[in-house]
Amino acid sequence: MDLHESLHRLAEAHRIATEFWDWQGRHVTVPDETISRVLTALGVDAGTPAAAEQALQASDNAAWTRMLPPSLVIRSGWGPTVDVHVRHGEGVDVWIDLEGGGQRSTLRQEENWSPPRLIAGPDGERLVGEATFRVPDDLPTGYHRLNAWSAGDEASCALIVTPEWVGLPGGLATRRTWGIATQLYSVRSEQSWGVGDVADLADLAVWGSAALGAGYVLVNPLHAAEPSGRMEPSPYLPTTRRFQNPIYLRVERIPEYAELPTADRATVDGLRSALHADLDGVDSIDRDRSWAAKSAALRLVHAVPRTAGRDLAYAAYAHREGSGLDDFATWCALTDRHGADWHEWPAELRHPASPAVTEFRAAHARDVDFYRWLQWVLDEQLSDTQNAARRAGMAMGIMHDLAVGVHPEGSDSWCLQDVFAAGISVGAPPDAFNQAGQDWAQPPWRPDRLAELEYSPFRDMVRTVLRSGGGVRVDHIIGLFRLWWIPKGLGPTEGTYVRYDHEAMIGILALEAVRAGAVVVGEDLGTVEPWVREYLTQRGILGTSILWFEYEFDGDGRPLRPEWWREYCLASVTTHDLPPTAGYLAGDHVRLRHSLGLLTRTLADELAADDAERASWIDELRQRGALSEATASSIAETLDPGSPDPVGAELQATVHALHRYLTWTPSRLICVALTDLVGDRRTQNQPGTIDEYPNWRVPLTGPDGAPLSLEQVFASRRATLLARVVNEP
Repeated sequence: MDLHESLHRLAEAHRIATEFWDWQGRHVTVPDETISRVLTALGVDAGTPAAAEQALQASDNAAWTRMLPPSLVIRSGWGPTVDVHVRHGEGVDVWIDLEGGGQRSTLRQEENWSPPRLIAGPDGERLVGEATFRVPDDLPTGYHRLNAWSAGDEASCALIVTPEWVGLPGGLATRRTWGIATQLYSVRSEQSWGVGDVADLADLAVWGSAALGAGYVLVNPLHAAEPSGRMEPSPYLPTTRRFQNPIYLRVERIPEYAELPTADRATVDGLRSALHADLDGVDSIDRDRSWAAKSAALRLVHAVPRTAGRDLAYAAYAHREGSGLDDFATWCALTDRHGADWHEWPAELRHPASPAVTEFRAAHARDVDFYRWLQWVLDEQLSDTQNAARRAGMAMGIMHDLAVGVHPEGSDSWCLQDVFAAGISVGAPPDAFNQAGQDWAQPPWRPDRLAELEYSPFRDMVRTVLRSGGGVRVDHIIGLFRLWWIPKGLGPTEGTYVRYDHEAMIGILALEAVRAGAVVVGEDLGTVEPWVREYLTQRGILGTSILWFEYEFDGDGRPLRPEWWREYCLASVTTHDLPPTAGYLAGDHVRLRHSLGLLTRTLADELAADDAERASWIDELRQRGALSEATASSIAETLDPGSPDPVGAELQATVHALHRYLTWTPSRLICVALTDLVGDRRTQNQPGTIDEYPNWRVPLTGPDGAPLSLEQVFASRRATLLARVVNEP
């Protein structure tokens, strides 16, 4: 067998794509070099024909080398079989320990005539037989244990039973709901510390519900970033997805703040006042300066003695989060001394299980405790924010956003480094919007390691995100099915797809969502296999529909008529990777991409195509009666009585008409960007850039480009008018 054939057989065994169809319908064959390097990242040596042949044999025998599979994830009502491997000729007992207590010890054995295999083990070769048992089909959902015992050998693995359906809980199941999407850091109030925080989020939610009739607020990922050095501005490139960013804390809302000594209170107040003097009105979000001031204040509050009850609550939180919290807090303290990239730390500190790390944790217990404590008080404030949103009448409250991956030098890549694939980054192949492909510089989880760990890193992450919200948007949910792996040194076009066990990943997501009573929205844009959307719908997970991307399939460029939109989806006009609607209508995104050198066609050609696209939508709106001169005149007089701006009014009328179009669709959730509510035009993020454009550092502004405070947002006439549109029956 030649190496090429061996590589392809190994790729199939490890769920690596050797070919695929691109966004233009062209068949693409993956180069052997890409396949070989992806196999290496999965711990498979395929460098020579002999090594590849040995790896194939090991893959074929893998299940026979262990008594039980690494883990088993099934759906409620399913009764699959499971193979158990024991010494040939020996009997075996199989039973289930239920999560809520009790046992199932009556698993029925099925016929299995597979011949035994000679398997090499630590004590030499032995003959291994296979027995098959039927899992009961009436198990409750939850995290159970499957156990086996045979002739002194025993094994146990997770048996995770997941719900068939997530859907829309409570009152959301019978009516459509609309909500506000916002980048929280950009929404600054007179009380926040230069960056919008969770107290601002609570106020935004109360205003959205009480004044506008919104049912939820979709917020950018609040995942933690680096505590030292330059803070990564992108909320989609966090240091961890399990814990949150304490930059979003409101210092004055921590109970111990009230007990600060007079001198320390004055210091804290002085830090915030100085920050406001420096940053108020500045046309940029400066996370580093905000965090420098806020972290200094938080250290003073951390030093305040807690009451006995507060101590108990803190201890309970730390116990619940366990070693994951300890490792994260230790990483934070280590970055203070050795920098943010753990690959450059002293060798003895580069793994969380090393004795040197244990010694460091003990020697710097106060600093480690500070970072542990930050997560506790932030967890409290996030829960308070969700409670405030629900008390104000929101049906869902806060919908959190789960990023697709983490920073390659961050906390997760250190704490969970044995779970990530080395020498690989995640991205996307070329598509219509990014024709050169994308490299997101994020390491992927190894599918095999996730299964061996019984999906605990994924379970912990999802559970934490859902703890303080009524919903979660999963960015690039296709990543739970397959991810585009790019070997280090190769370009985005030279990667390939690696598949994950989507039944396990989606199932666990569904289980945690149902337990939390939460909605799940999957961002399923881009290159998506059709069956994936069908699968998500069958599991009660909503998709995402962006108006600018919705066209009929006959190729004539006609906007997708509203009655043909999906019911189970979150529908919006725009998204954070596009300009606000007013900016999009003006072609701002095309000119921005041209100025950054991101176009593959001339500016004139791209503008012409963009004009044609917008014209098709405007024609559709006019034909359906959503857009007229009378509407624009009415808006102009309402926004600026006495001296209306006809140009601005026409633009705003189009914004209204596009959102009205959403209300004609069957989509169960509608989302309106806060930027559209207040007339902002500037892009938050331009894909394909890092510092060439101030991604994720653009404050919320009005139509004139001047920064808006949260207090000014609350007085916005534009917001009231647009809310009336989406509230129309």
